[in-house]
Amino acid sequence: MTEVKEHNTFYSEEGVNEKNTKEVDTLWKHAVYNAKKKDYFDLEKECYLCTKHEVPLIRFHAFDDYEEVNAFFSTRFGGESTGYLSSLNLGFERGDSLETVEWNYQRICKSAGIHAGNLVLSDQVHDTKVRYVTKEDSCMEQIKKKLKGIDGLVTDQREICLATSYADCVPLFFYDPVRHIIASSHSGWRGTVGKIGTKTIQKMHELFGTMAKDLIVVIGPSICADCYEVSVDVIEEFEKKYTPEQMKEIAYCSDVPKKKYQLNLWKANELQFLDAGVKKENIHLSGLCTCCNPKLLYSHRASKGKRGNLNGFISLSSGCV
Repeated sequence: MTEVKEHNTFYSEEGVNEKNTKEVDTLWKHAVYNAKKKDYFDLEKECYLCTKHEVPLIRFHAFDDYEEVNAFFSTRFGGESTGYLSSLNLGFERGDSLETVEWNYQRICKSAGIHAGNLVLSDQVHDTKVRYVTKEDSCMEQIKKKLKGIDGLVTDQREICLATSYADCVPLFFYDPVRHIIASSHSGWRGTVGKIGTKTIQKMHELFGTMAKDLIVVIGPSICADCYEVSVDVIEEFEKKYTPEQMKEIAYCSDVPKKKYQLNLWKANELQFLDAGVKKENIHLSGLCTCCNPKLLYSHRASKGKRGNLNGFISLSSGCV
């Protein structure tokens, strides 16, 4: 496995790079302010920015009381990528060198207390396949995607880390504190239509007896409804899977002549979790929009495709049952 470089863009050899620390803190405060101003949403009640380690991490308060859960989300800061990929690109297919992406993964894993060889990575395809994964599926000696065509990952094994990629799509994190099971699913609009969130819960129940009422679920940083304009053909797909009453909460027409709609993927995922039996108080919306905050987070829509990849990570630590 490639050794981590000593230099990185967030920290210098002397320690914290104060300029970059100040920049990421400022961008975070801007995101918090915008969420309050736009939706009266207190973003910091659900997630927070941790800058005390080598790479800044977004963490979720929903897991604060569960010592065995290590869950976090990346930002654009702390890596070696340059140009429009700057700087913590975690996507292998975005134009970066393999070596740079490996360095970036190693760096964020080090900051989060995870061994990069324990990552489980999949070639996501906007489908709804959910797979149980083990140590055999982890990267081990080389950081690469071993799994193909899988958008949802479930495990009961400790130390391996489920890692899924994003740049506007919705990250879904699941934790069963009764049976000590975790899952992570990638839910774009196709995945949300196909209800990958529900299918992930079903897989957890099938394998381990997980009850939806016991689950803690986090809807992670992703594109908000104000930023997500779609055409009528997308809405028609949602209408096949969601009730007319649910559609009133999920979408509205923003441009009648052009038949354009604003689509709320956050609400659609929340509604499917409620339908599956997850308690409302256990569904946690991060409220952080990737498209509203393109200097802090990668956004496919904001950058018109010229962007890197963010990642969501979740693992179970050993010795914490």
